[in-house]
Amino acid sequence: MPEFEFEGQTFRNPVELALHVIGGRWKMPILWRLEQRVWRYSELQRELQGISHKMLTQHLRELEQHGLLTRTVHPVVPPHVDYAITPLGRTTVPAIEALRTWGALYRRRRGGA
Repeated sequence: MPEFEFEGQTFRNPVELALHVIGGRWKMPILWRLEQRVWRYSELQRELQGISHKMLTQHLRELEQHGLLTRTVHPVVPPHVDYAITPLGRTTVPAIEALRTWGALYRRRRGGA
């Protein structure tokens, strides 16, 4: 497949683009949880043990920029912010499920419990 440009970046194939959008340690776990329900920022931070404030904020912003989630700020004190998956974001769920299945298979075959 020839190189292509998307949103100002050059990619050699669609897999590179997909990994750019949903790759990394935390983006898929965020999307996986948002597929189940709407989450508040603090809930996500508690649920995703080990993620820093900076990393969660960065990934949420990137996923929002890519159109995979929405951020809703409620005008109350203290501020209340909800994150929800978009219809486009839901299209990532089958890929995430396939990776989860493969990861479990790999773990079993390589000797993990």
